[in-house]
Amino acid sequence: MKPHWLRRPETIRKLWIVFVAVLAGTVAAEIAIKRHAIFGVDGIFGFNAWYGFAACVAMVIFAKLLGYVLKRSDTYYDR
Repeated sequence: MKPHWLRRPETIRKLWIVFVAVLAGTVAAEIAIKRHAIFGVDGIFGFNAWYGFAACVAMVIFAKLLGYVLKRSDTYYDR
């Protein structure tokens, strides 16, 4: 049986290429757009991409820490 199209290595590689191209295109589009910085730091080239990446990393770290806090022992339901 043929694997699902999202599990094939060639499809995954093509998706990565498309995602990186879209990201590069949106960051490169900032060259043609006049930006109006509100806070000063948001006027840095590629700020939205870096901010989104940092927010994603922060959410993953927070989820990992929350998992450690809320984790139950393996024998919790053996009572």
